[in-house]
Amino acid sequence: MSKTAKEVVRNFYNSNILKDDSVLETFFHSELTVIWNSTDGLTIMNYDDFSEFFTEIRRTYHDLRIEVSHLLEDGNHVTIRYKYYIRTIENPDEELGIAHFIAIWEVKDGKLYRGYQVSQPVTEKDDTSESYHRVKV
Repeated sequence: MSKTAKEVVRNFYNSNILKDDSVLETFFHSELTVIWNSTDGLTIMNYDDFSEFFTEIRRTYHDLRIEVSHLLEDGNHVTIRYKYYIRTIENPDEELGIAHFIAIWEVKDGKLYRGYQVSQPVTEKDDTSESYHRVKV
C-alpha cells in the first residue's frame, strides 16, 4: 500500500537524520530540487547537495528535535510549518531553538521530489508559545 504525501512528509520529519544513514535514500527522490530562501538568500539544492548538508548536520549536532505546528496536504503537495531545536556536540546539555521553517513539498514516487522552503533564525524576541499550536498534524 502506498503512503499519502502527508504520511511521507510526516515520516521524514519524524525520522532520525542524525543516526539513520538511510534517511536520504528512503525519503528523497534522486531528482530532488529544493529552493530555499533564508537570511543568506536563495539556495538551490539537489540530491547531492542535501547529502552534503546532512553530513554537516551529523558532524555538528548531538541532538536534533522538531516541533511541528502545521501539516497540511493538497494532493501530492504538503505544507509543513516547524521549528528545529538542537544540542551541539560541544554543549549537549543545553537545547537551543535554531530556526523556524515553512516548507511546501511535492511528493513523487513516494519520495520528496521538489521543495520550497523559507527559514528564519530564532531570536531572543521569539515567543512561540501561542503560535505553535498544532493544526492538522
